[in-house]
Amino acid sequence: MTYNSLFSVLTDESLVEETLAHATSIATRHDAHLDVLCLGVDRSQSGYYYSGASAIVLQETIARAQQEAAAIEAKARAVLKNSALRWGIESGVSQLADLGRHVAARARFADLVILPQPYGKGRGAELEPVTESALFEGHTPVLILPSEGETSPAPNRIMIGWNESNEALSAVRAALPLLKQADAVHVVVIDPPTHGPNRSDPGGLLSHFLSRHGVKVEIDVLSKTLPRISDVLQRHVRDMDADMVVMGAYGHSRFREAIFGGATRYMLEQATVPVFMAH
Repeated sequence: MTYNSLFSVLTDESLVEETLAHATSIATRHDAHLDVLCLGVDRSQSGYYYSGASAIVLQETIARAQQEAAAIEAKARAVLKNSALRWGIESGVSQLADLGRHVAARARFADLVILPQPYGKGRGAELEPVTESALFEGHTPVLILPSEGETSPAPNRIMIGWNESNEALSAVRAALPLLKQADAVHVVVIDPPTHGPNRSDPGGLLSHFLSRHGVKVEIDVLSKTLPRISDVLQRHVRDMDADMVVMGAYGHSRFREAIFGGATRYMLEQATVPVFMAH
């Protein structure tokens, strides 16, 4: 199992160089084909305009999105033109409400989607639906690149956030090509249940599964000594000097995560290393 087809979505000209730098290094490592979708996003509310507005307003927003798409595509081609990679670029325009359909239609035919961090200063509102569309509608694992810090195409120390969920197991299965190449993989279990089939050996079945694939795995059982699970995970990332985090995405509903927060959202907001997610 390997990653032969990589996919990335660019919606912000300022993020083109850093996103493609990481994407091309990963594609080179796996000898993969890289497909890039350059989207200009019409962020106006579809069907709703202030009194007196006309088709001229709609045309203006579409024209602006077309200009953005052209600028993003030109910059992406400039980055990739001298690359030895096999790559392809497609550009287009989408309204914000319809963004997911375009992303999912292409993401579902990729092995891995590589995207910039959706939260943080200067990050557009479209980055979150792009990420969610790839995960939920595209049913494809996503690698989120942090806005700061380095990204290794071959991470040597990987941390798995393990909570026995189907989402976490899906992420582990999808990350196997990376886990098998790593020097150390730590399965992190926080406050395992005192009652349950795995109470005496938290993470044991997962470690057996991984070891049979040749993964060098260790189990770290931690206590929730900080207010949020994500805080404990982030602290352990620093303690073990991890190069990547593997975790399931959205154990709760996306609505609840958006309103109240959750491990997925907080991990993405605070990420200093790449986060590999699947649902």
